[in-house]
Amino acid sequence: MSEKPVFSVVVPMFNEEESLPVLYQRILEVMKQTGESWEFVMVDDGSSDGTANLIQEFAGRDERVRPVIFARNFGQQSAVKAGLDFARGDAVVVIDADLQDPPEVILQLIEKWRQGYEVVYAQRTAREGETFFKKLTAGVFYRLINRITDINLPLDTGFFRLLDRRVVDEINKLTEHHRFFRGLSIWVGYKQVAVPYKREARYAGETKYPLRKMIKLAMTAITGFSFFPLQVATYLGFISSGISILVIPVVIIMRLMGNQAFLGQASTLIAVLFLGGVQLIFLGILGEYIGRIYDEVRNRPLYIVRDKPED
Repeated sequence: MSEKPVFSVVVPMFNEEESLPVLYQRILEVMKQTGESWEFVMVDDGSSDGTANLIQEFAGRDERVRPVIFARNFGQQSAVKAGLDFARGDAVVVIDADLQDPPEVILQLIEKWRQGYEVVYAQRTAREGETFFKKLTAGVFYRLINRITDINLPLDTGFFRLLDRRVVDEINKLTEHHRFFRGLSIWVGYKQVAVPYKREARYAGETKYPLRKMIKLAMTAITGFSFFPLQVATYLGFISSGISILVIPVVIIMRLMGNQAFLGQASTLIAVLFLGGVQLIFLGILGEYIGRIYDEVRNRPLYIVRDKPED
């Protein structure tokens, strides 16, 4: 078994064949400056291009590279979990492979860690190469999570962060299947601090987080850290009941007085359709929570590894 490193750099990857060689070189140059032993945990999340082959190639000539190759695509959250499982360092840096997060910022994260901070998250001050819609939805996402969940998620933060070994061990104890890594790293607590940085444009390829995946991630974050959607159903139920209690005697009195406003079925139909729609929406919300309970009960593994480090 090789010597336990001081630092682990974890990179989840999916179809990053074009970016990987440049990422590898930049990580090497940055980590040389630390003067400490380190390892590079490359997690391939079932890529369909040559990413897995490149990882194996790097591992063959650099013993610091620890390849973790999934049997299929299990998703970015599972890839991060695998990286944390296989990382052995006293401090673990998690960074995306698309080079939007500059590897050079790792040195600033390490500096804060050496000052005694246990969770050091990189916080974006600018986002190059992203559309107005992307920036708008990201801003809404962070503020919505902070408003309705019980965690204080720092604004404009992503995967890019450094975790002390104690924090990594605590996160690895959490076995939930629908994971929101950013939220979990805040939820565990410990001494935390932000490092501001400017996010660059993607080096190559396309974003792996289209609107569909962003919505799915938001649902995971909300259902994983909040009961607010279920509480909204309760509030609307009380409001609807209160309105009914107030309106029923008014309608009876107007009918007795011969008022024609409430004759016919149109008003009844509108009320039934409205309440039926509300009920279906909240049945869907209940289904989201029940589906997550079902996943936990089945207790299937978060990922299956085809190839992994020997030690």
